[in-house]
Amino acid sequence: MITHGFTRLPDLASRALAGSVVYANDELFAERENLIKPAAAVFSTEDFGHKGKVYDGWETRRRREPGNDHAIVRLGVPGVVHGVVIDTAWFKGNYPPYASVEATSVEGAPSPAELERANWETIVGKSAIKGDTENAFEVADRRRWTHVRLSIYPDGGVARFRVHAEPVPDPRFMDGTIDLAALEYGGAVVDCSNTFYSSPVQLLLPGRARIMGDGWENARRRDDGNDHVTIRLAARGRIRRVEIDTSYFVGNAAGWASLRGTDGDHLDEDAEWFDLVAKTRLQPDTRHFFRSVSAAPVTHVRLDVFPDGGLARLRVHGEVVADAHRGAVLRWLDLLPAEHAVQVLGGAGVLPETAEDLLRRRPFAAGGVLPATVLSTLSGGPHPAGLTGVPTSETGEPYEEVAGST
Repeated sequence: MITHGFTRLPDLASRALAGSVVYANDELFAERENLIKPAAAVFSTEDFGHKGKVYDGWETRRRREPGNDHAIVRLGVPGVVHGVVIDTAWFKGNYPPYASVEATSVEGAPSPAELERANWETIVGKSAIKGDTENAFEVADRRRWTHVRLSIYPDGGVARFRVHAEPVPDPRFMDGTIDLAALEYGGAVVDCSNTFYSSPVQLLLPGRARIMGDGWENARRRDDGNDHVTIRLAARGRIRRVEIDTSYFVGNAAGWASLRGTDGDHLDEDAEWFDLVAKTRLQPDTRHFFRSVSAAPVTHVRLDVFPDGGLARLRVHGEVVADAHRGAVLRWLDLLPAEHAVQVLGGAGVLPETAEDLLRRRPFAAGGVLPATVLSTLSGGPHPAGLTGVPTSETGEPYEEVAGST
């Protein structure tokens, strides 16, 4: 069992978040898609196929020529990687003795061939790994990545590849009404009373739960208290409606629930909580919908269940307030690798040489100056004409510049 602190962060490579192994140069013995299965690897001593022993992982053939094998993973949600786990469970005589991890950040959904030509940065250097072991490596680079590449030397098998990271979604797609609690937008669990059966992070996953194990279930209470989970929203916003889903929880669903909100950058004992959904009766195996009773801005929500019991999903639909949206854009720009940031600014009408000059002003979120029209475009405003040299308006006057703030 690994004990690194970074494993508390979500696995952004997971298939549960729509991660995908888009390419592997070899997968003769076991297919690459196994790398990102959410569940732990399993093993059967009697399971053999036409190509040999069946493994729940990715396994390449024995190399008879120089080189090494690799697989490319598109993260389900881009983010800042804090650590990776290269799990060689059940691979004892056929695991790779060394591995490394690289990362890249790109626009859109490039093909495997285009990804091979991308600029890859090493985030875990070539390191020795052990067989039948969760090999954990911390990552110091604090830039935002969209894809990671696992290289093994020279060949062998890996059961699971976990990429624990802080989600940093593209804020250009955070306008309008969104699920402010969703992990894919940056929502995060910051406190929970009980995680005995399963993690509350599953409340924030995309899509519907498929089984009871896809939700959050706590232990049975034998006292007078109740269970609860606190969530930091993707950004400060105004909540319109709430969904509390007990699907697949039939004899163990929460009996009642309430949702409260607070507005503040940091939670403390003095936080003022107010009702969003008053305490209400829940039914088993049911999606419940509520209108928020408050339109005040919210940064965190606390879901209380009474007295205990399971939930499948929590959805908190609303709009990000303007200042928070601009702050998210600035922070995102600060975390992008330079090459990707130049592409993004180019999409906002900034020429490459001007973009490079702007990037020297980073960090924008800490006071670096960004032209107001560029910030407006990236925040969902109108697209300007191409910018040349020092950004100027259509009248030839310099664009208004704004200091970054969150």
